[in-house]
Amino acid sequence: MMLFRRIESEGIAHYSYIIGDGREAVVIDPRLDCEIYVDDAHFEGYHIHHILETHRHEDFVIGSAALAAQTGAVVWHADSDLDYRYGNAVKDGQKWKIGRLKLEAIHSPGHTPGSMSYLLFDPDGFPWMVFTGDALFAGDVGRVDLSGMDRAPEMAGNLYDTLFNKLLQLSDGVIVCPAHGSGSVCAGDIGERMWTTIGLERRYNPKLQITDRSQFVSQIAQKLEFPPYFRQMEKLNIEGASFRMINPVPLSAREFTGGSQDAVVLDTRMEGAFGASHVPDSLSIWSDGLPSFAGWFLPYDHPILLVNESNNPAQAARRLLRLGYGNIAGFLSGGMLAWHMAGRESSSVKMMTVQSLCSFLDRGEPKWILDVRSEAELENSGRLTGACHIHLTELMARMNEVPRDPTVFIFCGSGLRSMIAASLLKREGWQDLVVVLGGMSGWKSVSCPISKEMTGSVSNMPTLK
Repeated sequence: MMLFRRIESEGIAHYSYIIGDGREAVVIDPRLDCEIYVDDAHFEGYHIHHILETHRHEDFVIGSAALAAQTGAVVWHADSDLDYRYGNAVKDGQKWKIGRLKLEAIHSPGHTPGSMSYLLFDPDGFPWMVFTGDALFAGDVGRVDLSGMDRAPEMAGNLYDTLFNKLLQLSDGVIVCPAHGSGSVCAGDIGERMWTTIGLERRYNPKLQITDRSQFVSQIAQKLEFPPYFRQMEKLNIEGASFRMINPVPLSAREFTGGSQDAVVLDTRMEGAFGASHVPDSLSIWSDGLPSFAGWFLPYDHPILLVNESNNPAQAARRLLRLGYGNIAGFLSGGMLAWHMAGRESSSVKMMTVQSLCSFLDRGEPKWILDVRSEAELENSGRLTGACHIHLTELMARMNEVPRDPTVFIFCGSGLRSMIAASLLKREGWQDLVVVLGGMSGWKSVSCPISKEMTGSVSNMPTLK
């Protein structure tokens, strides 16, 4: 019996795959918390023989070295020009037998210089699926700016050749299995089709309608946002990260205080809970927001102490592990209740509903509003007239634009990112802050209306909650 499964890693929208036949299995682009592949293979009676990488990933820690250590599988990596410390370099046209199945490597440069796709042939020898890495997604193609904007036109040209001269030469019925789904930072407009084919992409993918090579290069060679943690991913994914998931240890309030001298306190509760009460100088990033924002604001050279909703911080720890944060020193046992019962001081952030702020503005009470939404959101939903717009990811570099007096009212799409912004500002000494809860959907101010007149460039970051 054949084995096929796509493993989806939430937050980073990462897809990895396990394929098996004849009791032999292959894993493509595994994540670092790799027990799922071992368990799946063992349950179905398969042994993992090979691990294939489509490219050197930028947005998560690849689990190839860790999975190989557990299974004895042989690792094959793309981007062979890089100085890998583990595994073997894939060659264009290389083939692997998996029982009755066959995989063939297709050199697919563009997203990275040495990207590889893998074409899977069914038991009858017909092309069945193609694992495209970050070359081709549902509704989009890979970004080409990772090697620097000076090389972006060259990389866009390579991607054109990969798409039109290689991947689109496959038949329409071949199933496309990319490394990411909607929400990934590896492209700007990945569609929400859970499964797609060469035929669907040929017909409906907007980027593949640009058949002129020079026009394709001009439109694709664009600079997207580059989170600072990408550099750490580049380093770990060359060395071969092998650290494993370890559940954080519970700490009493006294132990938590003693361990926080050099540590960053990360509070993963929702914005309302953080605003009401939190450990002083905490960084607020709600749990589901960790994959999107931890890499922007959380340093790698300090231990991390967690405050979470319950006494089960495993989900937050797992999400951090996938971004290379292996130094989690523990979590606050009993949460903020235990903190208060131990007599510890706490901080808070003022909060206000969006309706209340609109009412204040319409009564003529001036307010200084910081809007931390992205340019794409401003284009889609409109700007708040008179507000200062600083995208959350740019706030650390532009804090000098935020006054310490008067009160700063912080606005986003919901209040979640506003609380991140408030925690960043409080850590740098800002005190008079108010997080606006409710976001754009509740905005009904007459004196501060929504304006659709746009200025500035449009970001290709995916829209976030």
